[in-house]
Amino acid sequence: MSTTIAKDQPGEGRLEHAQSDHPPIARAKVGVVLVNLGTPDNTDYGSMRRYLSEFLSDQRVVDYARWKWQPILQLIVLTRRPFLSGQAYKSIWNTEKDESPLLTITRAQTEKFAAQMQSLYGDEVVVDFCMRYGNPSTESVLTRLMENGCERILFFPLYPQYGSPTTATANDQAFRALMKMKWQPAIRTVPAYFEHPGYLRALATSVTDVYEPLSERPSKLVASYHGVPERFLHEGDPYHCQCQKTTRLLREKLGWEKGSIDTAFQSKFGPEKWLGPATVDHVAELARQGHKHIAVISPAFTADCVETLEEIEDEIRESFIAAGGETFTYIPCLNDRDDHIEALVDIANNELGGWVLPVSSTA
Repeated sequence: MSTTIAKDQPGEGRLEHAQSDHPPIARAKVGVVLVNLGTPDNTDYGSMRRYLSEFLSDQRVVDYARWKWQPILQLIVLTRRPFLSGQAYKSIWNTEKDESPLLTITRAQTEKFAAQMQSLYGDEVVVDFCMRYGNPSTESVLTRLMENGCERILFFPLYPQYGSPTTATANDQAFRALMKMKWQPAIRTVPAYFEHPGYLRALATSVTDVYEPLSERPSKLVASYHGVPERFLHEGDPYHCQCQKTTRLLREKLGWEKGSIDTAFQSKFGPEKWLGPATVDHVAELARQGHKHIAVISPAFTADCVETLEEIEDEIRESFIAAGGETFTYIPCLNDRDDHIEALVDIANNELGGWVLPVSSTA
């Protein structure tokens, strides 16, 4: 690394030729931060209101003029929605650890990811995770890594498909944190990786793993992605196209015929026209068309969360059954599957090129 230090103790020291009263400097390292959407701290009204206020105040998520949107949000939306969202979170809450499943899973992903990076790079790479909304916050994690000597940081949003309300806002938050630092680390952001062979392989394997023991094979697989307003597509956001391509690449990886996997979008919010078809309506239509056994997968989510464990497993399942469907199979997100972690490590290794070498390469 570029900074030379005279060690006083492991991992810390004084800059070479520095005066004796110079502040200690941590040994230069590379940081990798895995980033997910976010989570409330609890399911009570106050926790949910704080979380939803932060989330829905983000102009990457709701990009209406603030003077128009904030009164509606603070005086109308946030009077009732925290109760409804709190009930949804309560139904899936990890009571043993007193946290949301997203936080539990992201921590497990990070631990497995860190173990693999440790075997490759030893102590040269430090791994952590943060949330765009809620805790652990992006600013706190980036600050901690910088204080621990990470002069270079790879910022890794866990969104296979690029979207301005997901990837872009995560990156925005990282750059805001850097604006407050006297000494900024060099930073790289990981681009969309929906075409990465390891990701597609893990996604396809997750399907076959669920299908194999089923007595009745689903006649249709629905790939349900988080929705965005349709105008985002016309304003240059590539999310819709990347979702459609993900579905096609998954089908080809599975070796299935055309028409075997449908693309749909969930979690509509507000009065605008959103990308369609809406998953909740599409599964009902499939049932009416005679598809009695279907499966649903969520390729845009890397960890199960309220949108998958509650929305898909409750609202969307109910819509299918109410329309005459019989068997509804949800295929879990990739979560901390070993093949998923291996794909993430491979992506990170590629993005770390020129910054750090594996231990075996430096022997």
